Amino acid sequence: MNILIIEDEKPAARLLQRKVEKLGLQVNTMLHSVEESIVWFQNNPHPDLIFLDIQLSDGLSFEIFEQIDIKSAVIFTTAYDEYALRAFKLNSIDYLLKPIDEEDLEVAVNKFRARNQTQNISLDFEAIKRMLVNPVEKEYKKRFSVKIGQQLKVISIDEIECFYSENKGTYIHTLDNRDYLIDSTLEVVEAEINPKDFYRVSRKFIVPLKAVKEIQVYSNSRLKIILPTYKDDEVIVARERVSDFKEWIG
Repeated sequence: MNILIIEDEKPAARLLQRKVEKLGLQVNTMLHSVEESIVWFQNNPHPDLIFLDIQLSDGLSFEIFEQIDIKSAVIFTTAYDEYALRAFKLNSIDYLLKPIDEEDLEVAVNKFRARNQTQNISLDFEAIKRMLVNPVEKEYKKRFSVKIGQQLKVISIDEIECFYSENKGTYIHTLDNRDYLIDSTLEVVEAEINPKDFYRVSRKFIVPLKAVKEIQVYSNSRLKIILPTYKDDEVIVARERVSDFKEWIG
């Protein structure tokens, strides 16, 4: 069986390769750009299965399908939120939300194995493209407004040491050691901020890379993050997120 990974970042591609091969599939090729992928498809037989990242180094992966009539099954790997992922569901396409959970990966692979691989795959990539917010043009939040009494305070993204949830509330903790309640959830915040700068280490915490003061080895194969001023609780990287967190910090 011929498996292809098209992933923007090489470390992420290697991590996905390891997870896929643990399920008994052999990854034959890894590509990282639209241009490279188009050339490869023009000179090679189409694989049985493609793991496809949407945003590549030189554009959207949909550009590949505008030039190549793909005959492969596709499992998308994406950081899109649930709203955008309606596009995938409507087109009966499997997807994996980053960071990729190994159990979700196994379910997607089993779906692929259950399909009749003799059938040509026909996917409406234009329909998916129209339903997605173009990540090249997407702008992430640069500030948050919080209510303090009868006033609003604007907090710049650069002032934030972490986001955390507590007692059903969501808070911003700033570098000057202050806490502010915001009218949102961590899930919404996670979709609004740049994933290159912020990482959700657990259900409770989202941290920016620049605020990570120290990383310590913790129990049960987890990691503990030391932040400059936040001391109310331990900031622990969940065990299932450790590998992806290490890739994120480089």
